[in-house]
Amino acid sequence: MDAISIFALIILIILVATFVGVFVFLAMWPGRVAKARNHPQAEAIMVGGWVTLIAGAVLWPVVLIWAYLKPPGESRAPLEQPDSDPAPLTTR
Repeated sequence: MDAISIFALIILIILVATFVGVFVFLAMWPGRVAKARNHPQAEAIMVGGWVTLIAGAVLWPVVLIWAYLKPPGESRAPLEQPDSDPAPLTTR
């Protein structure tokens, strides 16, 4: 093997490793977002990220949006309760 063939092989190995790394990062992204946001369907989102990316990545953006959305009927902020015994109004 001459120097050019060795250089081409090294570049090919680097490209394949980069492709695999980006693929794994993109597949794990929706699941990590869902877990960080305490999404109740985080496991389904994680599986959806892997499946949609392996199946052609057509629906992968939908899974990523799903990870960022809150489920209907669930609020992220705690509800503020009004005072049960408000102070009486005084007049001067």
